[in-house]
Amino acid sequence: MGVEEQRAGKFYVERDVLDELCLDQVARRRTPSTTPPLKERVKDSLRCSMPKLKRSVLSTLPVLSWLPRYSVRDNGLGDLISGISVGIMHLPQGMAYALLASVPPVFGLYTSFYPVLVYCILGTSRHISIGTFAVISIMIGSVTERLAPDSDFTFLNGTNGTAVLDVTARDAYRVQIAASTTVLSGLFQVLLGMVRFGFVVTYLSEPLVRGYTTGAATHVVISQLKYIFGIHPARFSGPLSQILIDICRHLPETNIGTLVVSLVALVVLIVVKELNSCYEKKLPLPIPIELIVIVAATLISYYGNLNSQYDVAVVGEIPRGLKSPCLPDVSLWGTVVGDAFAVAIVGYAINISLGKTFGLKHGYKVDSNQELVALGLSNTVGGFFQCYSVTSSMSRSLIQESTGGRTQVAGVVSSVIVLITVLQLGTLFGELPKAVLSCIVFVNLKGMFKQYLDIPALWKSNTVDLLVWLVTLVCTILLNLDLGLAASIAFSLLTVIFRTQLPRYSILGQVPGTELYLDTDTYEEAKEIPGITIFRSSTTVYYTNAELYLDALQKKSGIDVGKLLTRKKKRDAKKKRKDKKEKKAKKEAKKQVLHITYTYSPIHTHHIYIQSYTHTSHIHTVLYTHITYTYSPIHTHITYTYSPIHTHITYTYSPIHTRITYTYNYREIDIDIYLAGCQGECLC
Repeated sequence: MGVEEQRAGKFYVERDVLDELCLDQVARRRTPSTTPPLKERVKDSLRCSMPKLKRSVLSTLPVLSWLPRYSVRDNGLGDLISGISVGIMHLPQGMAYALLASVPPVFGLYTSFYPVLVYCILGTSRHISIGTFAVISIMIGSVTERLAPDSDFTFLNGTNGTAVLDVTARDAYRVQIAASTTVLSGLFQVLLGMVRFGFVVTYLSEPLVRGYTTGAATHVVISQLKYIFGIHPARFSGPLSQILIDICRHLPETNIGTLVVSLVALVVLIVVKELNSCYEKKLPLPIPIELIVIVAATLISYYGNLNSQYDVAVVGEIPRGLKSPCLPDVSLWGTVVGDAFAVAIVGYAINISLGKTFGLKHGYKVDSNQELVALGLSNTVGGFFQCYSVTSSMSRSLIQESTGGRTQVAGVVSSVIVLITVLQLGTLFGELPKAVLSCIVFVNLKGMFKQYLDIPALWKSNTVDLLVWLVTLVCTILLNLDLGLAASIAFSLLTVIFRTQLPRYSILGQVPGTELYLDTDTYEEAKEIPGITIFRSSTTVYYTNAELYLDALQKKSGIDVGKLLTRKKKRDAKKKRKDKKEKKAKKEAKKQVLHITYTYSPIHTHHIYIQSYTHTSHIHTVLYTHITYTYSPIHTHITYTYSPIHTHITYTYSPIHTRITYTYNYREIDIDIYLAGCQGECLC
């Protein structure tokens, strides 16, 4: 059957060419198992047993699998320190990102409490920190400002005729909108997780996600400029150029006190964060500069009367205690359904990418479908308590990991810190300037703006991914966040289609003295084997690119099937006419002898070898050609050489009509076609 030898660094294999039937006999193919009927499968899924019930409970509530085995000695101290550190970060970030969502700062603290507890019970990642995030917050803010603009809550004062804004009514309605959007996005995530749709994130490539978050960071910066300068620009829905023009128009109205507070806070935050980065290995814990700045700014604002004397905008009254749960406004769902779905997809994409990164680093599995359910229930439950959408935060997750956090107990500890603040300390931050919160948002966007460094890296590695990154960035900046995401996904899918439509075709040659076969256009030492052409395609063959595949095959191999078929038909027609004349001549002149000889004399041989790669297997096509036509006048001598027709075809992902044409045309000019390396299910 075969001979294998290995000597002097060479490997030689010789065996017979097998078709599918011979392969099944030699390898003794197993009989495929029959799938049970749907009725039986439903019955089996409804049957209950103790092992099955235990698996279902543990997969639904992952906390039951790790909490009973929790070691206080090994993990307790690390989780405690990590939880306190993350909780301290939750306080300034929760209040700051609430401004992005256009809701009062205290609702950012609520968002840092309820969803975190839910995820600790249902989540499978041990190191990510769930809570407020800049991109999700700005997406929620775009919805709340669109449906509840300031103009809807402005009325004229009957006394002096000035316009008065009802801030209380506006904020209450915006909170209602944010909560309704959050519940709907959570339901989307839960439903997708229940139908095992976690793979949907694979359609959001890394360049798309990074380009989108970079564009969203630009929206965040623009939205916070009004707090930095203390101005009140109008709201625009559309290109950011309109917003920038309006902000520039209001710059003469800049509040000097607010600008001074912003500059001082920015300088302090940037300097100390850089010190934290430089001395990361020497410091036991990073300096909580955000919390220090908030406390210092609150004290300076309170004792310096910044709000009353210099008109510096402050957070205002923060209610003490927690909000009671309430039902969301279902009537808003029809208006925010598109925004809710976009929030659900983006939030899950950020969460699962970060979770799998930590899971791979620390050697545990993160279930993508369970993460979808956990994040969805975190949003759904949080929405009933007037929270807005959450996802994991890179900055907090890195702090949770670097300070020794090993389980989600660290998340519980951070929730306790937030709870204490809401119940007892929240009212103390009423005099906190909003400009300080905006500065915290600015500084925390440093990581996102570093993603602009992806441009030179992608330029060197993959220009298509660079194009996806740039188009996503431009669409996100110029369009709204939801429309920008939809346009980016559509463009990314188009690039996938174009990659299959425009693959790289090449002719391979052997490097002398080796078993390497490389592209002859790229490598000078790669030489074609005389009489053999090796053709390679970089993509799979299916109905949309089958014709392109055949055209490239003819062009690269130098064999024009159409011309050869035409010539063969002409020669066959001439032969038939000559045979007819010959028979007629025999009848008319029996004494005349015509000498005709048929011989099998292969004069010219040409072989073609085709390689076409798929994602799951390699396709090899071998075309053997024996065509010889020698013509002499009929009255002297005719020699016609015709090789026996022997064609073996195996093909994948090709429509029937294309495959038949492909086989028939080459068979007509006596070419043997072999596509080797296919999976058995793909063989014809």
